[in-house]
Amino acid sequence: MEELTSTVFARRQGARPRIFSGMQPTGEMHLGNYMGALVNWVRLAESGDYEPVYCIVDYHAITMPYDRDQMQERIFNMAVVMLASGLSGDNCTLFVQSHVPEHTELAWVLSSMTMMGRLQNMTQFKDKSARLEEKNEGINAGLFTYPILQAADILLYKGEFVPVGEDQSQHLELSREVARRFNASFGPVFPEPRTLHTQATRILGLDGQSKMSKSLNNHIAVLESPESVTQKLTRQAMSDPARKRLSDPGDPDICYVYGLHRIFSPAADLPRIAQQCREAQRGCFHCKKELADNVNALMEPVRQRAQDLSRRPDDVWDILLSGAARARDMARQTMEEVRSVMGLVRK
Repeated sequence: MEELTSTVFARRQGARPRIFSGMQPTGEMHLGNYMGALVNWVRLAESGDYEPVYCIVDYHAITMPYDRDQMQERIFNMAVVMLASGLSGDNCTLFVQSHVPEHTELAWVLSSMTMMGRLQNMTQFKDKSARLEEKNEGINAGLFTYPILQAADILLYKGEFVPVGEDQSQHLELSREVARRFNASFGPVFPEPRTLHTQATRILGLDGQSKMSKSLNNHIAVLESPESVTQKLTRQAMSDPARKRLSDPGDPDICYVYGLHRIFSPAADLPRIAQQCREAQRGCFHCKKELADNVNALMEPVRQRAQDLSRRPDDVWDILLSGAARARDMARQTMEEVRSVMGLVRK
């Protein structure tokens, strides 16, 4: 296990390294979210090597237009999928961001440690701003300061490692800079969080071109019915461009569908599937149908557990509220230390 090289932060004696990660409740979780993040969250939680703190970041979700009547349902549904996938109140601290007010308190403190020019250069801000401008919608200040709240999320729990994808690496670097600036100004409070490199699986959308996204209608939801999964994969998934006719040989090395087979199909079946593609032994439809069967087989236990959890909403909320209580204990300790070193507490 990699150790921090920074000398400004001393981990609690005997404690495991703490990791933090969050996910927005912006809609139904799809296979891109599941394979790209959630599978790793579960693996890290079950490893016993870390102390995982996982958060449903609803405050981040309000920086873009949303339906307030759906927010609680989205939070609940995300929690259900997380728990059905293997997270629990025993192997991690799982909670909702807005249930711990210290997130926004620390974000305000860290805003005085963050330069505006740095925020203006954030790629996600530029991308989201461009989308809003295309719709003639205003750009709110929350979207601009989003990375500060993200830094606060991590630093509030003194997160040493953060399992993130490439699209979040710029935000994590900002978190490191903010921690470094705070420590230099007031004393050694925060670790400089590091990327935790894991075997995250990136899945493109059904068009084979773009990131899987509900807004692009190129996604498969984790809890989607087997019939819908089969229909989407057989009808919408991008076919091998080399196969114009049934008799044309394909190239599994560049085929979108075969790329999904690598993720969802048994490893022992891959040589056969690749050979059938190269030698045109069967058409793309049957190859997609086999893929759909394997996706459904892998996700069926998650669907079944999710159905059971959905029938017990009080149990789901109890886990989230218990997680929030644990998170508040950690957050209060951090903020007491922050206020003290900043001279905001009478001595």
